[in-house]
Amino acid sequence: MATLINSFLDEIRKINILGVGYFVVTLLTIYVTQWIYRWRNPKCNGVLPPGSMGFPLIGETLQLIFPSHSLDLPPFLKNRIKRYGQMFKTNVAGRPVIISADPEFNSFILRQDGKLVETWSLDTFAEVFEQNTHSSRKYTRHLTLNHFGVEALKEKLLPQMEDFIKSTLSNWSNHESLEVKSAAIKVTVDFAAKQIFSGDLDNAPFNISYMFRDLVEGLMSFPINLPGTAHHKCLQIHKKVRKTMRDVLTKRLSSSAEKHTEEDLVDHLIRDMDSQKFLTEDYIIQMMFGLLFVTSDSISTTLALCFKLLAEHADVLEELIAEHDSILKNKENLDDPLTWNDYKSMTFTLQVINEVLRLGNIAPGLFRRALKDIPVNGYTIPAGWVIMIATAALHLNSDQFEDPLSFNPWRWKEIQPSCAAKNFMPFGSGMKQCAGAEYSRVFLATFLHVLVTKYRWTMVKGGKIIRAPIIRFPDGFHFKISQKNQ
Repeated sequence: MATLINSFLDEIRKINILGVGYFVVTLLTIYVTQWIYRWRNPKCNGVLPPGSMGFPLIGETLQLIFPSHSLDLPPFLKNRIKRYGQMFKTNVAGRPVIISADPEFNSFILRQDGKLVETWSLDTFAEVFEQNTHSSRKYTRHLTLNHFGVEALKEKLLPQMEDFIKSTLSNWSNHESLEVKSAAIKVTVDFAAKQIFSGDLDNAPFNISYMFRDLVEGLMSFPINLPGTAHHKCLQIHKKVRKTMRDVLTKRLSSSAEKHTEEDLVDHLIRDMDSQKFLTEDYIIQMMFGLLFVTSDSISTTLALCFKLLAEHADVLEELIAEHDSILKNKENLDDPLTWNDYKSMTFTLQVINEVLRLGNIAPGLFRRALKDIPVNGYTIPAGWVIMIATAALHLNSDQFEDPLSFNPWRWKEIQPSCAAKNFMPFGSGMKQCAGAEYSRVFLATFLHVLVTKYRWTMVKGGKIIRAPIIRFPDGFHFKISQKNQ
């Protein structure tokens, strides 16, 4: 009898355990279902733009960074614009994002900094580039224009650039072949470094230009800080470069530091430390790092694309050579340095640079964060959401640029400034336009002047392009350069 009772009780216990198990599973299923529903249908005081939030936690990050093998609009943008229109919602690395290819809305948003929106950075960028206050940003812009702006270019940088580029190309011509992107990073970083801290990095324990090359790869990676990931490597490089820059600054701050005959940017910063309280050592190091980064990728990638596109379009190269030969013929002495008037006369050269910038789309976009709910075309962008202005979609818009994938510098003869202002933003727009925009153009124009008047070049191997989402040369891009009189 006792045995029968115990067996009966055991069966009841099993039923209870199973019941509890089913109850727990049911609760978990309800919770997960609700969580997924909330993920796919975020709260909004209105109607969100169409689109998809992708998978929980990762959103549509993998689709965004999926590589494409051309200069065309990345499939992520192209497919969604075709399906949803010029504005759609998505989620990148767990952050809700509105992506806009609408020129009118983009132009409006860029005028709302500090009102409806604020500047925002991708997570990895935010870790590497600390966010600054309004007053410090204003100071940084003024300082950058002081050392890299138009007046500095006119007075000293243009002739220095020309001499530096002549020396660089002469050195390149002694090699059997060079990988163009790596070589371009080195020349752009090395020249900028001389302006920022003179020759203080000449004896650094590593090649700083190559460190910046590897840094760029990690900045656009998925933000997982685990050993072996590109993100982790990026942060390690950042730490290493900053330490070297701290050593430079410490040496400058010491009483025994050498005084430079001509004040560089670090000298200027140290001089202002007493009057500008936000100028801490950490801030100065961050500024040094940021300025070198800007030159390391944007100018070098554009320069690499110039080599490729000019080699593939003989008609463009022919007119470019004619323009620069004409500049030389108008000089009393062929060895006279370039002047500011020479630069301003490079009409076709600047059209070539614009076209390379348009096709290259070096930056994936411009980012802002909504400070309050923003109504637009019947939709609402919720406060706190990120807005990505898809500059690539503007630059490759067939309504504004006929046959947008063709390399056609002559198109810029007809483009009106009002059209360019809303549809061409390689350096940002308005008051937030990159302070180094003119510096970049002058550097590229000067490089092209020396290159096409004194050298010829041929591709040796590589040259294939992928965009994921920034431009890379997966097989490298090797070329041979030689002097024309050889």
